[in-house]
Amino acid sequence: MPLTPREKFIMALEGKQPPGRVPHFELRFYLTMEVFGKVHPEHRNYHQWGQMTETERELHRCDMADVLIQSAERFEHSAIFLSGAVSSEEFRRQAQIIREKTGEKFFLMKHGDATFSVPGGDSMLEFACRLGDDPEGVKREAAERVDNAIRDAETYFADGPLDGMALCADYCFNTGPFLSPRQFSEFVAPYLEKLIKAYRDMGLYTIKHTDGNIMPIIDQLIQCRPHALHSLDPQGGVDIADVKRRYGKQVCLVGNVNCGLLDTGTEAECAESARYALRHGMPGGGYIFSTSNCVYTGMRLSRYERILDVWRKEGNYPQA
Repeated sequence: MPLTPREKFIMALEGKQPPGRVPHFELRFYLTMEVFGKVHPEHRNYHQWGQMTETERELHRCDMADVLIQSAERFEHSAIFLSGAVSSEEFRRQAQIIREKTGEKFFLMKHGDATFSVPGGDSMLEFACRLGDDPEGVKREAAERVDNAIRDAETYFADGPLDGMALCADYCFNTGPFLSPRQFSEFVAPYLEKLIKAYRDMGLYTIKHTDGNIMPIIDQLIQCRPHALHSLDPQGGVDIADVKRRYGKQVCLVGNVNCGLLDTGTEAECAESARYALRHGMPGGGYIFSTSNCVYTGMRLSRYERILDVWRKEGNYPQA
């Protein structure tokens, strides 16, 4: 019996080589209005959720689930990143609805990071000052954030219906990490490692996402033992060939198709970026095809479809 997209996705996360086409997913596919005439769940406003009847809430839940399922079906995603729910309880219900509609076809995940990311511009200076003025207070906050995330997952997801967590705290600019490697080892890595271990103990897979130049901290990321690294950002100088050579036996690699080129490059450059990622990510397994960020608002749909053409033609392992 043929393997499901979910089963192939899990094989890749475990460093294996699934038969047939390389698994593919996008952390977010935001062009749902253009493709389906429906607003993406994350772009909806649910400030009146508390006033809705349960019947109306369920209609909204089903509609959000349908948009995510339609995106996965249309573009052959192996996994669905849950979006738009207002609480962990609602994310659990969204996952249940998708399971009811699709069975075990897709790998399901949600955002589950609690570590410090690059601060926004309005709080960056304040956070930097705290690192110097109150390092122990920052560590206490880091520990509390992670403990809360673990308790939340234990409450809602330790027994399903999710398969994994996408850890979406961004640590880096294109020029390098916001924190120095020493600071990262003090204020982020121990808490990321604890979070990943807890998720693993619950039976959840982990995909660690961060854009930018991760190379100064990549050894620390690997030591935290995520199942996969996303997005291997070429705009930050991350070369999948180098990462595969150095770490391909330790972690699944996801991404590296240059989002910048999908906006500003030629058709040929887009195709070559997809081809390069496949050529260097595929050997030996442990690779999932993806852009180096997501299919974001404003990206030309035709460019995304162009890299999918390359994937369909060239991203195939021998059948078992």
